[in-house]
Parts: sequence; C-alpha cells; structure tokens
Amino acid sequence: MARPSEHDGVLYRRSGTKFWWMRYHDRVGKRCQETTGTSDWHEAQKKLRERLQARDDNILDIVCKGEQLPFEEWVDFFLENYSKPPLRAPKTHEANSRAAMHLKTVFGARKLADVSGEAIEGYLRHRLRQHVQVKTAAGVVRAGLLKPSTVHQEFRVLRRLQNLSVRKKLLRTNPCSEVEFPVVVRHLFRPHYVSWSEQQKIESKAPEYLRNVIRIMTETGLRIYKELTPMRKDQVDLTNGLVWIPDSKTPNGVAEVPLTELAVAAFRDQMRIAGEGPCLFPSDKNPRGHQTTFKTVWSATLRRAGIPYFRIYDLRSTYATRLSAGGVADEWVTQLLRQGDAKVFKKYSQMKLQMKREALLKLNRRANEAGVLVQAG
Repeated sequence: MARPSEHDGVLYRRSGTKFWWMRYHDRVGKRCQETTGTSDWHEAQKKLRERLQARDDNILDIVCKGEQLPFEEWVDFFLENYSKPPLRAPKTHEANSRAAMHLKTVFGARKLADVSGEAIEGYLRHRLRQHVQVKTAAGVVRAGLLKPSTVHQEFRVLRRLQNLSVRKKLLRTNPCSEVEFPVVVRHLFRPHYVSWSEQQKIESKAPEYLRNVIRIMTETGLRIYKELTPMRKDQVDLTNGLVWIPDSKTPNGVAEVPLTELAVAAFRDQMRIAGEGPCLFPSDKNPRGHQTTFKTVWSATLRRAGIPYFRIYDLRSTYATRLSAGGVADEWVTQLLRQGDAKVFKKYSQMKLQMKREALLKLNRRANEAGVLVQAG
C-alpha cells in the first residue's frame, strides 16, 4: 500500500518555464506530475482542484484522455467509423462532412476537452451572423445570412460527436447539454399526425399506386425511400402476411415485417398494377429499375385534397402514433418501428398530444343547459 502523502496536492515552479506545475497522487498512490498550462496561481489552483475531484470521482483517466486528444482527430475518427454507409445513409454522411468542415475550422486546433459550452455558444452566434458563400463562374458571391436550420444542423452533428466521446469515456459530460440555441428554429423535425378522415381524403385524390403507398406506410411504418420504393416482389409473402427487409437505415431495420389485412390488400393491389417486372414500384423510365421519389405526385395530391403540405415520411410517424394511442407498450412500438433507441420512438409518437387536443374540441359546454346529465363511467 502506498505511503499516505502529507499534502493532497501541491503547486510548484520548475526552472525554464513560466507555468505552474502540479503534483498529486492518484487513487492507487502513484505520484503524478504535470503542467497546469497557466502562469496564474489562482487558475493553477483551480486546475489542481479539478484533477483531485476527477481522481476522487474515479474519472481521472477519462479527463486526461480528453485533454490529450485533438478535436480535429476525433472528428475524422467519427466521420470514418460512425458516419459512413452502411451505418448511415450517404446523404447523412454528406451532411455530417459539411458540418464537420465548419466545426474543424473553429475547433480543430483545440483539444477535445477544451471545447466548452461557452465556446460552442460563441461558435453558434458567429455562424448565425455569417453569409452564404455561393461559388459562380465569376467567383464567390456573398448571398443572404445563413439559415438558423443550417447552423442547427451543425450543432446537432457536434452534439452527436460529443455524445460519442462520452460513451467512449473521453469526456465526463457533453458540453452541448449546457448550450441553448440562440434563436428559434422553424421547420425542424415535427411529425404530422394524419387522422383517419384526413387519410381517406388524401387517398380519394391520389393515383392508385400512391394510395397503396399511403396504406402500406400507415399500416407497416416502412421507410419510404430506403425500404419501400426499392422493394422487389419476391420480398413480399402475402400468404403468411410478411415482407422481408434486407437493407435498411440501421441494422435493426433488417427484419421480417408483419402485415395487417389492409397492408396485405395494398401490397396485392400494387403487385397487380406493377406489371411483369421484378420491382414493386417500377420506374416509368426504366422498367428494370424502381421509383426513386414521390415528391411531385405527393405535393400535387395534397393540393387537390386541400390539405396543407407535410412530408410523406410523416406517414411512418402516424403509424407509431396509432400504435401508441391504441395501447401498445412503448417497448413494442420501438420493436415494430425497428429502432434501436427508444428516444427515437418518442419523437415519432409525440403527436399524441395533438390527438388529445382534438378530443378536447368535442367537449359539450352546453350539456347542463340542455337538461341532460352525462355520467362519467
């Protein structure tokens, strides 16, 4: 056993440097010596107290690792191992790479542990004051200010980076948790819940194949462009009421998906109108290929139905909300969505609040005046 020290930790000067050095013992009694990186005695004392607190909390190794790793090196590690396909979609990797380019410009020379909440807030305010740079044949043209949603995307990528560093025990906490985004950001992920009457109205104005898409998504929760549009007919088993998903956004997405009666009917009808090719949703331009987008026909259908625009992907959110509102346990809804993280399910099913508001609209405030007593049972 190590001999107990007379002092818990001390500061001292070394020849040839203006910085204070600190000496302390770790949890097993080993003597540690390192520079505080400052010539101010009060700042050096603060650094020493942080080291001793980290030792007492048994996270000294974590703190030291984060202080030694350059931020730029950590970003490159994230992009190479946690951003590229097949872990993430190609477009997601492109967005992450764009955000990382701006983050490395500001934080690249720092150590990972030196990226504080205050520094992040300063970065966000700086970016919100910058203008869009458009490259043209005549050179770079300065356009309007960056959209808050663009800057918020960079903030989300930074938050993912730091969450990973916490999981890898390089940081104690995520500094992004201390940051409040400086402005209100519109048009972020806010799922639109589609009521049954609204769905029927949309289906009445939709072409036959889009009507099948709507039914399939609201009954199975399939991802529209990653799982449904590339689907081949041999993936569908109408006899047993199953579809096989061989490729998905996440590893949990690769699975057999059970079908409801409405979904079976929609798949059967789509196989009928798809023709002789192998694809369930064949391309008009390439009979051997599949549809890649429904954006134009989706917008036109909503316009004909008199429904304000929302994303077709929100039909997946509607599927999750209907399951949850029907009393299905959250764990099972997460399994049916084929998500690995229950936090994602909470985003999809948050429109239950809207359903509650719709129910409140049915309150009869004149019930007593009509002389009719309604007994709650």
